[in-house]
Amino acid sequence: MTVAGADPLPPQHDPFYTPPSRWDSQAPGTILNSRSVEVVSLGPQAQDADAWQLLYRTTDTAGQPMATVTTVLRPRTGQIKGLISYQPATDASAPHCAPSYVLRPGAPDKYDSSLDLIQIDQMLSSGHAISVPDWEGPKGSVFSPKQPGYAALDGVRAAEGFAPLGLSGTDTPVAAAGYSGGSIASRWIAQMQPTYAPEIRLVGVAVGGWTAPIGPYLQSLDSGPFAGFLPSLLPGMMRADPQLGAAFDKYLTPAGRALIAEGDSKCAVPNVAQHAFLRMDDYLTIPFSQLFEQVQAAFADLDFGPMPPTAPVFLYNAVHDEIVTIAPTDRAVAQWCASGAHITYTRDQLSDHVSLAISATPAVLRWIDEQLTGQAAPTGCSTRTVTSMALGAA
Repeated sequence: MTVAGADPLPPQHDPFYTPPSRWDSQAPGTILNSRSVEVVSLGPQAQDADAWQLLYRTTDTAGQPMATVTTVLRPRTGQIKGLISYQPATDASAPHCAPSYVLRPGAPDKYDSSLDLIQIDQMLSSGHAISVPDWEGPKGSVFSPKQPGYAALDGVRAAEGFAPLGLSGTDTPVAAAGYSGGSIASRWIAQMQPTYAPEIRLVGVAVGGWTAPIGPYLQSLDSGPFAGFLPSLLPGMMRADPQLGAAFDKYLTPAGRALIAEGDSKCAVPNVAQHAFLRMDDYLTIPFSQLFEQVQAAFADLDFGPMPPTAPVFLYNAVHDEIVTIAPTDRAVAQWCASGAHITYTRDQLSDHVSLAISATPAVLRWIDEQLTGQAAPTGCSTRTVTSMALGAA
């Protein structure tokens, strides 16, 4: 239980995040610990919902047991229609940027979670339970193969087995949603659920602000206005992938090591604000492009294969996104559709990256609600380019 008036401890100092003995022999999705918490909202009061945190067993990129946390919520009144696994755009490696920490009253860096709070508030008002997993895991790895899917799907398993949520076990209809960085774990959910967690009744996946392929995306950030994402993202990637970590360790200058250490201590927004137009060449003994050539194998498994998801997908992007270009999204849609996926794809002409996360929310949640309440999604694929999703276009 939380102590009234006490600020939460960050994960690295909170005993709740330490799994009990012999935890690694438990099945994926097994709850290892739980506690009641309060979750902040955009208003002056705490979220009008019952909320808990679940420490559960899952799997990391190397296939080894891993423990992480999901924050689960349910409206205090009304019948629960279904469960939404919502993957926030954490975009940082520091442990105090994890959703389970920043969503609690008294935690700093609330600006990083403000867009997520908009989504969570509206999901709760629609009558759904929510699982908000720390899908980066304890190493804070945003870009890692499969782990985001393991963590999110096992978070669903934990939520379905947590009696206070009042769900119907594996009969519970489940949807997944995530934007920008949160689209990473949501896409892994879409691709991995049929083989990794076939018992989960996944009825739809909504993703926006697509950030793949990962290698070219990271290189595109260098020297640009959003270059500060690099010191925010790289530390966790280096911890999760020994090959990548060794390559950077070999070529980082002393200033580069200081940059990575500093980036590892902050959440995304302050990193981006501080390091606009950062040139990684200034922090390496070889050109950044040359280093990327040496670590191509480390990125080979980060992106998604041709196997399409079986659940319906709602995909949306800003045509003129200033952080991630829309071309990779167009290609991914074409590839998955050619393989038999069912995708509703909307391209928004007026929005930028951040504004689309807000303006698209009503259309996205309407689509999710339709899937959770049993309305069949259209089969096949459709693509629309609209003026603005804020006008109600889906």
